[in-house]
Amino acid sequence: MSVFDLSSWTRDRPRVMGIINVTPDSFSDGGRFFGRDLALAQAERMIADGVDILDLGAESTRPGAMAVSAAEELDRLGEILECLRGAPVPLSLDTSSPEVMHEGLRQGVALINDVRALQRPGALDVLAAHPAAVCLMHMQGEPVQMQDAPVYGSVVDEVEGFLLKQVRACLALGLPASSIAIDPGFGFGKDFAHNHALFKALPRLVGHGFPVLVGVSRKRMIAELIGQSAPTERDAGTLAAHVMALERGARILRVHAVKPSVDAVRVWMGLV
Repeated sequence: MSVFDLSSWTRDRPRVMGIINVTPDSFSDGGRFFGRDLALAQAERMIADGVDILDLGAESTRPGAMAVSAAEELDRLGEILECLRGAPVPLSLDTSSPEVMHEGLRQGVALINDVRALQRPGALDVLAAHPAAVCLMHMQGEPVQMQDAPVYGSVVDEVEGFLLKQVRACLALGLPASSIAIDPGFGFGKDFAHNHALFKALPRLVGHGFPVLVGVSRKRMIAELIGQSAPTERDAGTLAAHVMALERGARILRVHAVKPSVDAVRVWMGLV
């Protein structure tokens, strides 16, 4: 099977990635899609709303979240992956676990979306044995403590340097450059000033030639700009940030609310 070509896939238009958290504790929708039937119903809604790719995750990486074992991830995902095999849109697997990556790729997942950028022991080995597209994200620390006063000398330089180092590791495995996307990791070990600096630096990250994924949907950085609110009340602010990200070259938007995001991309494409 050929490796999913992210560069070609995002060349004609930006793509919308729909988040399906098969978890009881994710910050925005924890518990809402926890279980096979709830997750599959949400996948059907997202497909009907025009999503381009579904991102399935079974471990919460919200600030303060505790790690989940690979066995627990697989237990949460197993039947869902089987049922979505052959879906009309590609599947992405949001995991850092080599065991979960291996099973996902066996089930036909097109993209590994790893918040730890393949740093866990064995993760690179899985991609070497089963080449697949990958999105590499930057995170300082681990979710349980990543928001405890994060510090950088230069957040843009450090994030950029880390992402390019992990890109080189992927290329050394023989993965094609066209199968790699990068994600600066908004909100993952970063305060508002760090997020703001990275947002302004999106054109610089885009300049390396890899599709850039932006995931700011309903995050605290949005709440800090519009006033504290429930995550589901942050969708208008999220859309504004996503349109700005498109203007700065982002090619994949990772979102909770698919329909308004798809509409926003269509309008942006029609008026750009």
